[in-house]
Amino acid sequence: MEVINTNEAKYDRKAELQAFDETQAGVKGLVDAGITKVPRIFVQPSKSEDSTIDSNKKFSFPVVDLDGIKEDPIKRKKIVQEVGHASETWGFFQVINHGIPSRVLEEMKDGVIRFFEQDTEVKKQWYTRDLTKEFTYNSNFDLFKAPVTNWRDTFTATIAPIPPNRDILPSVCRDILLDYTNQVMELGDTLFELLSEAIGLEPNHLKDMGCSEGLMALGHYYPACPQPELTLGTSKHADNDFLTVLLQDNIGGLLVLHQNHWVDVPPTPGALVVNIGDILQLISNDKFKSVDHRVLANKVGPRVSLACFFMTNFAPTQRRYGPIKELISEHNPPKYRETTIKEFTTYFNNKGLNGTSTLLHFRL
Repeated sequence: MEVINTNEAKYDRKAELQAFDETQAGVKGLVDAGITKVPRIFVQPSKSEDSTIDSNKKFSFPVVDLDGIKEDPIKRKKIVQEVGHASETWGFFQVINHGIPSRVLEEMKDGVIRFFEQDTEVKKQWYTRDLTKEFTYNSNFDLFKAPVTNWRDTFTATIAPIPPNRDILPSVCRDILLDYTNQVMELGDTLFELLSEAIGLEPNHLKDMGCSEGLMALGHYYPACPQPELTLGTSKHADNDFLTVLLQDNIGGLLVLHQNHWVDVPPTPGALVVNIGDILQLISNDKFKSVDHRVLANKVGPRVSLACFFMTNFAPTQRRYGPIKELISEHNPPKYRETTIKEFTTYFNNKGLNGTSTLLHFRL
C-alpha cells in the first residue's frame, strides 16, 4: 500500500480544504469525478484511533423490544430495566417494535438518497457553513477545524421546537422528512419516560426539563470509497445532545467503543439505534453514559443514515442544565457545572470532531 506523507512541506491543507469546499459538490462530487485515490485531506494519521476492533464474539449489542409498553405494566417494568442497564453500560441500544412502520423507514432512507443524488447545481442552493439556518447541506460541519476530513456529506434540518418553513425544505424529501421526524418525536417521548423511570424519577421528569422539545435531523451520505482503509466516514466522537435516534441502512460500519473494543452495531431490519448524548450524561451526573462511536468508510456504497438529535441547538432558551437535584447527595456530589444548550453546542461546534470529550470542559 502506498504510504502517503501528510506532513510534506508542499501540502497546503487549508488551501486544499478551501478548494474542496468551493466545489460545493461534497465527497460525492469527488467520486462522481472518478477519483481512484483518497485525497490527502481525508487521510487519517496512522494509529489515531487504535482500540481493538472486536469480531462481536465477546459482546452482544443490546436490543430492547418495546412491544406492549403501553398496555402491560409488567413488560414496561422489564423494558425500563433493560433501557437503564444499556444506558449505564453501553450508552447505546437498538429498539424494535417501536411503532414506526417499516415503509416509513424505507421511504426516509430513499429520501436521503434522493436529496444527495439530485443534480449538484440544484443542491448548491442549500450549501452553507452557517449552522443556524433551518436547512443546510455541506460536507463536514467542522471542515476547517477538525484535524482530518471525513468521507461524508450531510444535510441538517431543524425540526423543533420551531417547525421549519415547508418551502425551505427540498421537495425531494420534504414530506417524508416531516412525517418520519414527527413519529420520531413521539418515540422520543416514550424513550424519555423510560429513561426517567430507569433513573428513579417520575416518568415526565426529563420531558418537563425540555429534553424532548428540540429535534435536529441529519441526513448522512457516505459514498463508496476507493481506499476505505485510509479514511473514516465519521471520526470518533460522542453526540452533543440529550438523545440520538438513528436510522441506518443495511451496509453497516457504525462502531461503538465498549470496554476499549470497537464493537459493530449490526444493521437490523426495522430497528432504530438509540444512544445517550453528552447533555443527558451531564444531567444524570454520569449515571447514563454518552459513548464514543465512529463510522468506517467502505468500498461499497453509498451508505445512508438519518440521525435525529434531541436538542434545542441554537433556539433561544435560557434554561440552564446541570446535574438533576434529585440525583445529587453527599455520596454523589455534582460532577458538572451548569450550562445552557447554546453554550454547550457552540463549544462542541468550535472544537469539531477532534477526538476529545466535550464534557471535560464542563466538569467540576
